[in-house]
Amino acid sequence: MPLPKVSVVQYLNSVPLIWGMVRGEQQGRYDLAYTIPAACADAVHQGKADIGIVPSIEYQRIERAQILSGLSIASKSEAKSVLLLSNVPIEKVKTIAVDNSSRTSAALVRILMRKFYSRFITVAPSLPKPADMLKRADAALVIGDPALTFNGQVACVYDLAAEWRKFTGLPFVFALWVGRESARLARFRKDFEDSRSFGLAHVDEIAVEYAAKLHLQPAAVKVYLTENIDYSLDEENRKGLRLFFKLAREAGIIPIEKDLLFV
Repeated sequence: MPLPKVSVVQYLNSVPLIWGMVRGEQQGRYDLAYTIPAACADAVHQGKADIGIVPSIEYQRIERAQILSGLSIASKSEAKSVLLLSNVPIEKVKTIAVDNSSRTSAALVRILMRKFYSRFITVAPSLPKPADMLKRADAALVIGDPALTFNGQVACVYDLAAEWRKFTGLPFVFALWVGRESARLARFRKDFEDSRSFGLAHVDEIAVEYAAKLHLQPAAVKVYLTENIDYSLDEENRKGLRLFFKLAREAGIIPIEKDLLFV
């Protein structure tokens, strides 16, 4: 019998969620495929994966989608890995080059600019190369490891999770474990919860391994995984998620706003 297919975001912030599947008791039970966030959504949408770490906005676009409860990739303050790099103050931004691997963050920046800064921007998808992006636009939206490891010079840097918190007082949920109803997601719940618990219990080990890969200090990686990223889906996170969906509908990013359907 084939293993369940799991589409996994290839960035550092996903590692604690799948660490049990990579190094723990859940190892060998799942067929993991690593890719960018947008492609994770496409894999679930097209039936190529049973479940995936899906950009939260894509839950609204996948028919008969369900969410594995209690788990997410969120930020309760600043995320450090979802950045708007800008040549000018945010109040003057007119054009933004957007990392083409992003969908939730691309929606978030549009909402922030329109709802809270009253800016109607022009958005252009781009490869995640900040220097090139900033030559073609006032600002660049960069996510994941390219944002976390950015060390270039730019006039202004805005953390989008911190911006969201400033205006709403709520956390921001960037990604969810999502699959179609037909995938019988309930069978994954305990394994996925245990995999996250294993990852958070071994965060020092993860920090050492990925610090070397990303040319960062282990202490900085540990802070990122334990303080900047939140892996729960508690009531506060769900409240932030529902507000995001409401504002996305009002901005015309999604046509309707369906409620959260949990497994």
